[in-house]
Amino acid sequence: MVGKRDNKTSTPSVPHGRTLWAPHIFGPLKGVRVRVAASGSNAGHNVIVTEDGRCFTFGRNVKGQLGLGDEERRDIPTLVESLKDERVVGAACGRHHTLFLTDRGEVYSAGDNKCGQCGVGNTNPVLTATKVKHQGAPIVKVACGAEFSVILDCRGVVFTFGLPEYGQLGHNTDGKYFITSTKLGFNNETKPKRVLVFVEKGRDNHSTPVDEVEVRDVACGTNHTVAVDAKGRVFSWGFGGYGRLGHADTKDEMVPRRIKYFDTQTRGVKHVFAGSTYSMALTDNGNVFSWGMTKRTGEANMYPKPVQDLCGWDVRSIGCSVTSVMVAADESVIGWGCSPTYGELGLGDTKKSSANPTEVKTMDGLHVHAVEMGMAHTLMICRDDTEQDKANLADLPEYNI
Repeated sequence: MVGKRDNKTSTPSVPHGRTLWAPHIFGPLKGVRVRVAASGSNAGHNVIVTEDGRCFTFGRNVKGQLGLGDEERRDIPTLVESLKDERVVGAACGRHHTLFLTDRGEVYSAGDNKCGQCGVGNTNPVLTATKVKHQGAPIVKVACGAEFSVILDCRGVVFTFGLPEYGQLGHNTDGKYFITSTKLGFNNETKPKRVLVFVEKGRDNHSTPVDEVEVRDVACGTNHTVAVDAKGRVFSWGFGGYGRLGHADTKDEMVPRRIKYFDTQTRGVKHVFAGSTYSMALTDNGNVFSWGMTKRTGEANMYPKPVQDLCGWDVRSIGCSVTSVMVAADESVIGWGCSPTYGELGLGDTKKSSANPTEVKTMDGLHVHAVEMGMAHTLMICRDDTEQDKANLADLPEYNI
């Protein structure tokens, strides 16, 4: 665990933690078998799912996103009582809301719901984990943007709900209407709605439907969505600023549009990832591509480009934040992100940022199963099966509240 403490609090009597500039063992979870660690590029809160299906949350809670029935911050992972009868297998975090996925393929939500992003059929706040109003095939993946949500069922069908402002829901509309002559409103989706149309565009910008799309993975940035189907085809939609959609322009897309660049690759994409203003993809042969804005100034990548510094690495997991990236590969972790950073790269208190992929030396020899990034922090799940694993982990400092 590395990163920045929360600057704001709803419980002044509870002291804040400190900024962690290098990886630490998270004391409250020491000895706990963790299956999933979830956060998000807009999130200051986290979800921990254990191997036996219990669900814990901690971090910011200004809108009840921890699902604990109140709006008080938690510094220590706290059991979500409203899910104690469920076996949780996945989660995702938006700016102030959370989705929880159970082994039965049901989705629960909690937190800010002013845009309908909790999917419960209204826009009332949701302080405890409440079942999302979805009927159909079991859900296998959940993802969150800042104020919208995406769920994926076992048939490869995508459903979205929440704020449609830039087309990120993929329903061929941004939902805008005039409340008054000077005030805009949005027709928010308060329940999951199926994404029906996937398209590709030619040089004349003419749209042609893409058939037989069976989505296998999906990820969300602040206001954009990216997905990959069973044939390795990548689609993106929503806000197009800084080229984060990968179409070599900055236009918003109201429906999923195929990224033509990947047609030239000999192997298809198997996983997609998204930071606040950028997107990434991992191909079948291990190549990593990035597009959009991964720095605070300068030029953006308007279309996918290979991350050359990762060539030859066996990449397992990628975590995306605001502009920082963390990658679990081989027996190490690699990170990069331009200043200012807040410790999420784990490079230490002297070299706090790096414009180029840099190995986190204190993680050398550690096998990281998964890496997840929040707005200014990082969570990593490390293997501890062997005596050597345990010895390597013992060299890391421990962080306790």
